[in-house]
Amino acid sequence: MGTVTALYRYPVKSMLGEAVIAVAVTESGLFGDRVCAVLDETGAVGSAKHPRKWGALLGCRSRMDDTGAVEVVLPDGTALPAEDPGLDARLSQLIGRRVRVSAVVPERGRLERAVPEYEGGVPEAVRESAFVDATGESITSGSVSPGTFFDFGRVHLVTTASLTRMRTVHPAGDFDARRFRPNLVVDTGEGPGFPEDAWLGSHLRVGEALLRAVVPTPRCVVPTLGHDELPPDPGIMRAVARAHRVPVFDLGRLSCLGVYLDVLEAGTVRVGDAITLQEAS
Repeated sequence: MGTVTALYRYPVKSMLGEAVIAVAVTESGLFGDRVCAVLDETGAVGSAKHPRKWGALLGCRSRMDDTGAVEVVLPDGTALPAEDPGLDARLSQLIGRRVRVSAVVPERGRLERAVPEYEGGVPEAVRESAFVDATGESITSGSVSPGTFFDFGRVHLVTTASLTRMRTVHPAGDFDARRFRPNLVVDTGEGPGFPEDAWLGSHLRVGEALLRAVVPTPRCVVPTLGHDELPPDPGIMRAVARAHRVPVFDLGRLSCLGVYLDVLEAGTVRVGDAITLQEAS
């Protein structure tokens, strides 16, 4: 069915992450993924989904060593441990207000998202409740997944077939998988685009781990932003909105690329592992 061609984790939410060759997948997702976030004094959880407020986080890179210690590399190349008070000061300067790195999910943490102009970027009911904040951006406000810094799914998978399909829709766009911040990139060969649509509800054996495909991944503005050496491209998500709007729960037809997975059985996953489909019992 496919082969894992890349594995990524993002120790600090909305910062650039790191590619790994092998990783333990636990019930909480990939070991070291979204274990920290940047918080401000209002209770907001730092997310590049609100780029005017938090987009500078994408200029930082987070990584984890073999002991589980998280380190942040700032835009000027300075590397500091996540628990270093000096990091909070540097990030506050970068963001423009007082922020701090935390491994503790706030009880009432808010997650803010910019509302895109194109249809399918957010549910219409949510669009109707949007408001303009102090940055001048139209946003919605919700919460992170309970007890975590994840937006929803614990594992996010993108297929090469879907990326290839999108290149035919927007040939000028660079559909590098990193734009979509996946945990797993799976090479599904030369078949038609969006094969993951047919996996929903099924179990996927990936290396030693068993995962369940839960829901297509609704996309926000983040893939349009600059990532590392990848330039900004507002056409990326407009193309996805044209090519792939699909039902998501009871939220209507949303612009999606990839699939969210839950973990049924923990285990190690490695680049090169086969992925096989197993019907749910």
